[in-house]
Amino acid sequence: MSITTDPPGRTPGTLARALRELPGSGRTAFGPQDRAAAPPQWRVVAVGLVLAVLFLAGVGAVAPATMVGTAALGLALGFTLFHSRFGFTSGWRQLVAVGQGAAIRAHMVMLATASVLFAVILSSGFALAGEPKGFTNPIGIGLVVGAFLFGLGMQVGGSCASGTLFAVGSGQSAIVLTLFGFVAGSMFAVFTHTFWTQTVPQGPSVNLAQVLGYPGAVAVTLLVTAGITVLTWVVARRRTPPPVERPPSARGAARVLRGSWPMWVGAIVLAVLNAAVLFVSAAPWGVTSAFALWGSKVLQSAGFDMAGLAYWQVPANAKALAAPVLADRISNLDVGIMIGALVASAVGGAFVLHRRIPWRLALGAVLGGIAMGYGARLAGGCNIGAYFSGIASFSLHGWIWAVVALGGTWAGLRLRPLFGLTNPKPADSLC
Repeated sequence: MSITTDPPGRTPGTLARALRELPGSGRTAFGPQDRAAAPPQWRVVAVGLVLAVLFLAGVGAVAPATMVGTAALGLALGFTLFHSRFGFTSGWRQLVAVGQGAAIRAHMVMLATASVLFAVILSSGFALAGEPKGFTNPIGIGLVVGAFLFGLGMQVGGSCASGTLFAVGSGQSAIVLTLFGFVAGSMFAVFTHTFWTQTVPQGPSVNLAQVLGYPGAVAVTLLVTAGITVLTWVVARRRTPPPVERPPSARGAARVLRGSWPMWVGAIVLAVLNAAVLFVSAAPWGVTSAFALWGSKVLQSAGFDMAGLAYWQVPANAKALAAPVLADRISNLDVGIMIGALVASAVGGAFVLHRRIPWRLALGAVLGGIAMGYGARLAGGCNIGAYFSGIASFSLHGWIWAVVALGGTWAGLRLRPLFGLTNPKPADSLC
């Protein structure tokens, strides 16, 4: 939730002064790998593995085999997210605050790889659960408002959609509050669904593959990702940002199971896993629609008539509300991520429960989660469904979401100090 300004064993400020004396090309993107991973927490690993088996068995009892496969991919996503510490929230914060674009370059590797894989699967018209379809959403006012709220909420809440799930799985108690806010914000969006879909004008949906064909869409995506990569290097050369702190890591072959992985490795694995989700379940990876389902299930169990709301009268939504939670594709991915991260963090000796949470941090976590939950439903997705899967599906709304969310990040950085959160500074030794 906060940054470390000087690694253990170094005199505070010494490394910072040394780095400031280097020219822009002399700073590395990442700090030294000088912290070893703690020993595995075998009892927690055992609990996680039991939960994983029970989870897959529960899915298999109410859903077809392809859904079990999707749930298993959720476990793999959680394992990958934790071990690569793949940052969306921190990556955008580092870029806006100090010009450090290492994480954004990893994003571009992920998006470029996924777009190639998605093109193969989508153009084939074949997936295990039926005809594969990507995520394409309208470009309109809801997209702009929702993406801005999400970008702001990420920085105040301390995490994004995928980050919230793998942080909860690894025991970060404050992020549980962010998850609660996600569900609450999603419910606000459910109750205001008619306003954003009927009162507010809807714009067109633009899919580059339909306009340019899959070869042209892939070429444009690769060109844009390459251009953004070059731009981050130009920004870094001008601003000489501090390098990114590396988490504790195992050595040698043990690093595969115990982490931490290089960010580019995480980027490629996440792209492959998202393509696998598309191939197995016939739709890409998403996160936040499940939060609206969870909240509505709770209210429904308390006696509220949720099925009568406009949001739940949309055929696909109505089907999800009427079925068990473990029959819902996105819910299975989300639960799988949390359990997968639990196992990964315990194997890496990093599972920890934070028992004391400062009230300002707790307030920011809830409010940030509400902003993200509401914004994701308005924008038709989050950093995964809109940004990652949307761009990989060649939907123009994914790129627009990214630009607007970056503006929300800028606003969120200015609010973070109100909730006891810090931002990277150019004089920091690490960010």
